[in-house]
Parts: sequence; structure tokens; C-alpha cells
Amino acid sequence: MENEALTLVQENKTDYSVLQNAMQAIKQELRQVVVGQDNLIELLLVALLADGHVLLEGVPGVAKTLTAKLLARTVQVDFNRIQFTPDLMPSDVLGTSVFHPVTGTFDYKKGPVFANIVLIDEINRAPAKTQASLFEVMEEQHITHDGVRYTLDAPFIVLATQNPIEQEGTYRLPEAQLDRFMFKVLVAYPSLAEEVFILELQHKGANLKKDLECVKPVLTAAELIDLRQAVQAVHLDKKLLEYIAQLVGETRISKSLYLGASPRASIALLNSAKALAAIRGRGFVTPEDIQELAPVVLRHRVMLTPEREMEGSTPDEVIKMIIQKIEVPR
Repeated sequence: MENEALTLVQENKTDYSVLQNAMQAIKQELRQVVVGQDNLIELLLVALLADGHVLLEGVPGVAKTLTAKLLARTVQVDFNRIQFTPDLMPSDVLGTSVFHPVTGTFDYKKGPVFANIVLIDEINRAPAKTQASLFEVMEEQHITHDGVRYTLDAPFIVLATQNPIEQEGTYRLPEAQLDRFMFKVLVAYPSLAEEVFILELQHKGANLKKDLECVKPVLTAAELIDLRQAVQAVHLDKKLLEYIAQLVGETRISKSLYLGASPRASIALLNSAKALAAIRGRGFVTPEDIQELAPVVLRHRVMLTPEREMEGSTPDEVIKMIIQKIEVPR
């Protein structure tokens, strides 16, 4: 299959070196400040190219917010950060009508969600009403206010963080909203060597504020849109389309899962696999690309049965079993 795909790519003569170099340049900019987290950075770049939103889950202090902010600095686009709190209202996110006494009219003042990259810190701290206000904008990329539709400029991507440990003062995201995130990335602790390096930098008097200013833009919004179009040209064999459908379909009939993934998961796996292949300089998707991305695409879209939860299983373990069960196309 790989030889057939390679032949098709050669005939198409699509050059992904420009895209690969741009992504490598972004990685280098981020690594000036972020120590480790290579997997997180690559997944964020995949989502950026595949036009998908990302949910970052991890304990405080593992560079979730920092990495998201720095990613926004590498692209010349509008960026806003919204700190979710229990008293945050939908109008604080989407915008509100402002009355002008002189004219006697109301004007719509756009909220902070009107940006190209929006960082939502601690998304699970806001009540359900505020979380639900993001539904339309995340999926449709527009907002309807007083019967008038306001469209957001492309590109538009939401990067949201949440702390999995704290439960007090938090509101669990509903499945309908979770399904709108392309990825759920579990941000891990740094390794021993990485943490020692962080301490060495701090000991030497590293100035984080100054370091942040060193991160420079690599792409414009127009260039990013062009790269996204190039990703669409990545070849994906029909057998791999069937493979994706089988993987997602198995989550719906697995005895270990109470809730399976929706067709939106299949589309996310398709688009992200193409983006990952392009980042790695290939014009074709391999089964390994799909297998690598399956956990981050599926883990927040499935629910374990009560029996599996009581056994201490995790969604990732069930997804791994499904990957091992489905025959890999060759």
C-alpha cells in the first residue's frame, strides 16, 4: 500500500518540504522556552493544520497555558485568553449589546472569542450555561446575537485547559462539548533530565518574561490557510478510510464501552492523520499515523461501562485493545 501511495504522490508532485520546514521552525521557536513536551507541541501543530480544537488536561505547572500562548505567538494572528471562573457569563465570552444614549440604539460589542486563536484557561470552572455558549462558535465558527449572525475570521482554533484533579468549584464538560474538540491531550510531568534542566535555567537566572519576547512569528494567517489546503492534498488509501471507520465503529459495539465515538471522530482522525503525515514530510497517510492519533481523538469521546470503571480501566487501555483487534490493512 505504501508503494502505491508513494507513486500517487510522485504523480501529484506535491512538495511538503515548505510545510515541514515551517512546522520545524515553529518547534524551534517554542523550544526556546518550553522544555520537553515534544509530543504536546507536535499534536498542537497537527490540530493547527487540521483546523481542530484541542483540550489540554494536566495538573498545574506542566506548561499547558505557556505552550498554548507561545504557539499563538508563532503565527501572526489575533490571540485572546479567557480565564473561566464560576461567575463568568456567556456575554463575557461572546459579547453583548451596548446602549448609546445619544442615538438611542444598541450596538453589538464583540467578546474575546473573536480572535484567531483563543486560549480558554480552566474551561471546567465555568458553569454549564457559559460552556454551552461555545457550542455554536466552536462548530460553526459564527455567533448569532439578536438574530444577527457574526462570522469569525479564519483561521479559528480554541485551545482549552483543565485540571483533572480538582473537583471543588468545577463543572464537568458535557459529552456534546467534548465531541467538538479534535484532541484531548494528556499533558504529562517532565522527565527527570528535563526537570533538572528547568532547575538549571532557573538557577542561572533565566528571565521567563524576556524569553517569551524571543519567540517570533513564523507564519501569517494567509500562509497558514495555504498550508491547510496543502494538507488536504495528502493521499489516503480507501483501505485506510475503511480502517478508520472500523476503529471508530468498534467503539460503538465494544462491551467495555457504554458510549462509542461519533462520525465526527472519524472525520477528526482522517484530517489529523493527513496533517501528521504532512508534518513528517510525507504525501500519504500510513496505518501508523492513524494508530498514533487514535487515543487523542477517541479518549474523550467514549465512556467506560460501570464494570470497567470499577476495575480501574482507562479509555486509553480500551482503545489500545481495539487497535490490536482490528486488522491493519496492507
